Formats: sequence, C-alpha cells, structure tokens
Amino acid sequence: MKRLALLLCFLGSVPVIQTANAATDIGLAEVRDLGRLNGQALACGYADTAALIKKAIILHAPRARQYGAAFEETTNESFLAQSRQEHAACPDGPTLNGQVNEATRRLMAVLPATNSETIAR
Repeated sequence: MKRLALLLCFLGSVPVIQTANAATDIGLAEVRDLGRLNGQALACGYADTAALIKKAIILHAPRARQYGAAFEETTNESFLAQSRQEHAACPDGPTLNGQVNEATRRLMAVLPATNSETIAR
C-alpha cells in the first residue's frame, strides 16, 4: 500500500516537472536562431549586425546557462559553417539585417525586455 501511495505521488508530480521544463525553454529556439545569424554576421564581417544581435540577447534572453550556451554553441557552429563556404556565400547586409530584425521580433514576443533599455534600430 505504501508503494502504491508513493507511486501515485510521483506520477502526480510528473506533469508539473514537464511543465516547468517547458517554461524554461521559452525563447530558446529564438536564441538559437539569433546565434546562427550571429555566426554568419561574424564570419561575413558584419560587426554592426553582430553588435545588434548581442544587444538583443542581452536585453531579452534570460540570464541562464542554457540560453548562453545555446547562443554560443549555435554562433560557433554557424561561424564555422559560413567560413567553410567562402565569403562569396555571405548574404548581403540588408538581407541579413532583415533576418536579424525578424528573429529579434520573435524573441521580443516571447521574452520581453529584461530592463528598461530598448534596442536602437
């Protein structure tokens, strides 16, 4: 009987654990997308675009290890992939900036600014 009670208590807490994990993943896909764009910007020499991406991450991404790690890992992967393709494969500046603006809007929609600053565009 004690085992059954323990099992029921454990099973009752599983949805709460899954919900908590889902809540901590909010914005993670958007952070990864900005990391991908950041790697491209850095590899293609668009320092101003990379600075805008970093500012968006600082203002909107939670200050948690998983978000920072996701951004850095995706940036590194994207940088290496872009570097292998040669500079000719780089998107033009306006196209990349448009992609960054859209990714930033998606991030801002799921994670409002963490302070009173706004992104200067």
